[in-house]
Amino acid sequence: MTDVATLLEIAGAAAGAGGLGYAKVRAPRVYWSLVGLPVTWGRFTLTYRSTMDVCGLTVQPSGLRAFMTRNVARREVRPVPPKVRRVSGTSTGLKVSLRLPAGLEPADVVASSERLRHAWGVRSVTVLESRPGVVELRMTGYDVLKRVKMPRPPRNSGPMMVPVALREDGTVFVRDYRQVPMALTLGSNQSGKSMYQRNLVAGLARLPVGLVGIDCKRGVEQRPYAPRLSALATTPEAAGQLLDALVVEMEARFDLLADHGVSDLWALPDAVRPVPLVVLIDEVSELFLVAAKKDEAARDQMVMQLVRLGQMARAIGIYLEVCGQRFGSELGRGATMLRAQLTGRVVHRVNDKQTAEMGLGDIAPDAVTAVTMIAPDRPGVAVAGDTSGGWSRIRTPEITPDEAAAVCRTYASLTPHLSFLAPFRPAVRAVPLPEDARPHVAPRPVTE
Repeated sequence: MTDVATLLEIAGAAAGAGGLGYAKVRAPRVYWSLVGLPVTWGRFTLTYRSTMDVCGLTVQPSGLRAFMTRNVARREVRPVPPKVRRVSGTSTGLKVSLRLPAGLEPADVVASSERLRHAWGVRSVTVLESRPGVVELRMTGYDVLKRVKMPRPPRNSGPMMVPVALREDGTVFVRDYRQVPMALTLGSNQSGKSMYQRNLVAGLARLPVGLVGIDCKRGVEQRPYAPRLSALATTPEAAGQLLDALVVEMEARFDLLADHGVSDLWALPDAVRPVPLVVLIDEVSELFLVAAKKDEAARDQMVMQLVRLGQMARAIGIYLEVCGQRFGSELGRGATMLRAQLTGRVVHRVNDKQTAEMGLGDIAPDAVTAVTMIAPDRPGVAVAGDTSGGWSRIRTPEITPDEAAAVCRTYASLTPHLSFLAPFRPAVRAVPLPEDARPHVAPRPVTE
C-alpha cells in the first residue's frame, strides 16, 4: 500500500510539473499567475534595497534623518532608496509605484531600467511618471509580443479611437485621431507594415467615418477595401485630383465652423457635423518621385496640398495616415515639411539607421536604437513614439488580407456617400462564391 501511495505521489508531482511546463509554453498568462508572479514579487521584496543601491538609485538622507538614525536609532546611516508606495500584480507582470526622494528624477530610473530588468529577472521594465515625484514601474513577466492576443476593447472608447496593437507592457496601443490626428508609419519590406495597416483599416471600418485611400501601386493594397472606401486613387494623377478635392472640402468645412462660431469639428451640433475622414496613403514616396521634369509642377502642387492638409485639416476632421519605406529630404521639396506635421510615429524594422532617425530621431532619440534591434523573424514588431519623447515597443495581431476585406464588406453600410468624392468612388467587385456553394443544376425559369 505504501508503494502505491508513493507511486501516486510521484505521478501527481510529475503531472503537475508537466502541466506547469505546458502552461509556460502554451498559456504563459496562467504560468505567470501561478508561478512567475509569486516568485518575482518575493524576489522584488527581498532584494529591493540592495538592487536600488547597486543601480545608483539611492541618495544620501537629509541631515535630520541622518541625525535621528545615528543618535536615536543607533544605526548606521545608509543611502535612501525610493519609497515603495504600492505593489500590485497583473496578468502580465507587476506594477510598482515609487515615491522618489529629493535628488532623483524619473530620467534616473529610466536610465537604470535595463539593470532593474536583469536584477529582478523580468522581461521588461517600463517607467512612467504618474505625477511629480511619483513613478510607476511596469514589469512584464514574459514575452507578451510573442503571440499577440488583444484584450477586449473597453465599452467607453471614444469616437475616433482604434485599438491597433499590443504594447510590450501588456497594455493596448490605441490610435486616437483626436489626440494624434496625423501619423507616419515606416518599415521595410516584410516588416509588418502592411499588417499594421490592415489592423488599422479593420478597426476604422467599424466606426462611422469616411475612408479615403491613396495607393499608387495600382491599388493592389487598398482595392480589397473598396466596399468601405469613399474614394480611392491608384495613380499619381488621380491622387493629385483627389487631394485638390479634399482641400476644397477643407475650406468649405472651415466656412461651416465660422458660421457656427466654433473652432473644432466636434464642437458642431450633431445635425450639421460633417463626417470625419481618414486619408490612408499607402506608399508616400510614389507621390514625390517623378520620371520627367515636366511632371515636377504637378508633384509640387500635390505636395503643397498634402502639407496644407497636414497643417490645418485636424480642426475640420480630416486626418492623415501616411505610410512608406523611407521618408527623407531626398524625396524632394516639401518632404520634411510634411513629416513635421505628422505627430504620431510608428517605425517597423528598417534597412538602415538613417530611416529610423527619419521616423523617431526628431521626437524620441532613444528609440532609434530600439528600432535597429528588431529581429527579422518578428514581423509586426515596431516602435511607437510621440512628441512627448516617450516610446514603446508594440506588435500588431496577425490578420490576413481576406479577413480585413471581409470586415470592410461587413460594414459597407457605414460608408458615407459624399458628393465631392463621387468621381473617385471605387467600383466594388462581386465576390465569387466558392465551388461547394454553387448550384450543381442549372436553374430553369418558372412559367405559368
